[in-house]
Amino acid sequence: MEIYGYVRVSSMEQNEARQMKAFEEQCISTSNIFTDKQSGNDFDRPQYKMLLEKIKPGDLLYITSIDRLGRNYEEILNQWRILTKELYIDIAVLSMPLLDTRLNKDLMGTFIADLVLQILSFVAHSERDNIKSRQAEGIAAAKARGVRFGRPKIKLPDNFDELVSKWESGKIKFPEVLAKSGLKQATFYKHLREHRESR
Repeated sequence: MEIYGYVRVSSMEQNEARQMKAFEEQCISTSNIFTDKQSGNDFDRPQYKMLLEKIKPGDLLYITSIDRLGRNYEEILNQWRILTKELYIDIAVLSMPLLDTRLNKDLMGTFIADLVLQILSFVAHSERDNIKSRQAEGIAAAKARGVRFGRPKIKLPDNFDELVSKWESGKIKFPEVLAKSGLKQATFYKHLREHRESR
C-alpha cells in the first residue's frame, strides 16, 4: 500500500506550507505529495490528474480538508465517489476524523461517512456562496460611497486636438506627440479613435 497526499491552494500567491506540514506529520514521502496551485472551480489540474494515474486500489490518500477536492457540493461528492468507488482507494480527511474510509467499513459506517461527507460538502459550498455574496455587497457599498475600482482614468492634455492635427499634417513626428501628450502608445491610439469618432 502506498500513502499519498494532495495539496491544493487556489492561487499562486497562497502558501501550501500548512498542508505540507500536516502531511509530514503523517510521514508521507514528499515524492508522494501532489500539489496544485489553481482554482477549484474545475478539475483540469495537472498534479491531480497525475495522482489519479499513479494511485492504485488499496492505496491511501490524505487531504487536509474536504474542500481540497472541489469548490462546489456536486464536484466534491463526485470526486469522492470516483476515488472510493471507482479507484477503490481509502481517503482520510485530517480536519474531520469521521471521514476516514479505513474505519467502520460495514454498512452503518459507510452510511455515516457518506452522510457526514454530504453535510460538510454542502456547508463548504454554502460558505463560499456567502463569501461571494458578502464580497459583492462590500463592493456595491464601496461604489455607493464613491470608491473607484481599477486604474484611474488618464487625463488628456488640453491641447490633445492640436497635437493630433499637427501629427496628422506631418508637422511633428509620432514620438514627439507621445512625449508632449504624456501618453503611452496604446493609450494614445485608444484616445485617437475616440477623438476621430467624435468628429
